[in-house]
Amino acid sequence: MAFEIDGRIIGNQTSPYVIAELSANHNGSLDHAKAIVKMAKNAGANAVKLQTYTPDTLTIDSDSPDFQLTDGLWKGRSLYELYEWAHTPWSWHKDLFELARLEGITMFSSPFDVSAVDFLEDLNCPAYKIASFEAVDLELIKYASSTKKPIIISTGMSNLEEIQEALGAAYSGGASQVALLHCVSGYPAPPEDYNLNTILDMRKQFSVPIGLSDHTLSNATAVASIGLGACIIEKHVTMNRNAGGPDDKFSLEPDELSGLCRDVKTAWSALGTINYDRKESELGNTKFRRSLYFIDDLDVGDVIEPHHIRSIRPGFGLSPKHYEDVIGKVTNRVIHRGERVSWDVLEN
Repeated sequence: MAFEIDGRIIGNQTSPYVIAELSANHNGSLDHAKAIVKMAKNAGANAVKLQTYTPDTLTIDSDSPDFQLTDGLWKGRSLYELYEWAHTPWSWHKDLFELARLEGITMFSSPFDVSAVDFLEDLNCPAYKIASFEAVDLELIKYASSTKKPIIISTGMSNLEEIQEALGAAYSGGASQVALLHCVSGYPAPPEDYNLNTILDMRKQFSVPIGLSDHTLSNATAVASIGLGACIIEKHVTMNRNAGGPDDKFSLEPDELSGLCRDVKTAWSALGTINYDRKESELGNTKFRRSLYFIDDLDVGDVIEPHHIRSIRPGFGLSPKHYEDVIGKVTNRVIHRGERVSWDVLEN
């Protein structure tokens, strides 16, 4: 069954679907969020993704050590403080969805609890992305899947059993279209942690579209994934990596997003099909292949010896594979140095 979001078919038969993750990079400004939506459209992304939560739908405000961040980008904050800083106000969502429709770019979101699903349904959200950290929340997956909208599940931190359970929850909830994103939930994540060959195995294990949620700092990992069959690419995006927002440091700036959209399409186009035929772009260069030429003058009736011919460029003479066939043959006319070796200058 085809996987489709907002009328766009997604799979290996079409160019990669690029999702620009706005996440927390609005930095507290609706105007800034709108600028990112417009930037993503101009850069060539297929969709912009939001995150729909409040600090109270994700955690509780607690001073307990369990709720304190002691390392990483957000060290020194509590979980509640981080999510209060990072969340996209629900009051902005309608404006952002309307802007996306006006700009002609798809917008959908990651709901982080059932109330977010209900809220997004009222906005006619065309698909749902289950974030890596929520992939173990099977009830959330079932509830989002009950909308019958396409479901994308990110697999960061999930082992094989947990991925199977998440897929099972999606199907049991009523989803008929599910995709998986290979992911490493490090912020940023080192490229060597991605083990992109996992994409090949995921394609064998699961009969769903497979993509990549990429948290590395460059586009190389994402572009490489296309050759392994990734058909969805998700990247965090920002207007300015040094703007000081929660996710800015590991997000793509506008020129980098443009490069990603261009390069993954080029990589997909280069995959093509299995084809051993000579390509159109090669036809003019066949004359520069090696072929057999006479490198001595010969008379009628001379026996051709190895020192009389060579395999050289250009490619207008007989193929070098006929070298042994030509040695010992007799010429039927005068031959001049630099002439092509051809069957019609040989007896018999």
